[in-house]
Amino acid sequence: MGFGLIKVVGKKMEFIQMNELMLKKYDDHYLKLKVIFERTIELIDTYNPDEIALEAPFFGKNVQSMLKLGRAQGVAMAAGLSREIPVTEYAPKKIKMAITGKGTSSKEQVAMMLKSLLNLKELPKNLDATDGLAAAVCHFYNSGTKVGGKNYTGWAAFVKQNPKKIG
Repeated sequence: MGFGLIKVVGKKMEFIQMNELMLKKYDDHYLKLKVIFERTIELIDTYNPDEIALEAPFFGKNVQSMLKLGRAQGVAMAAGLSREIPVTEYAPKKIKMAITGKGTSSKEQVAMMLKSLLNLKELPKNLDATDGLAAAVCHFYNSGTKVGGKNYTGWAAFVKQNPKKIG
């Protein structure tokens, strides 16, 4: 499970951190849920976020995987709600659209765009961390915040007016 933190200063976002919870070492699904809850609470208590954005469950072919993913997302939501922090969910396609302008982008494309947008020096080997960061950036773009004090009619307009931000 990946997570990413950004800070909004004025009308710009600043990268704080991204990482992932290494849950494969736990065999027990309930123990994994406990770790997710505790680590989410720890992040909240450390960084005091104003809002939390999550990737909404998506419908796949494997019902068991979907159920486990939904439980994990629910535990992360519960952690935020227990601290009275508003939680917003975004569909995977909406997150990809916000970052790359295309809802069918690959994890790699999303990661590369995040690297450019946030001036990251390097990307993690496992892209679950960038998935979490992408949810945060998507929320920034969808929360009514204007980038650079300007309104854009879409991704193409942003790119055209900000060629130096795209690399």
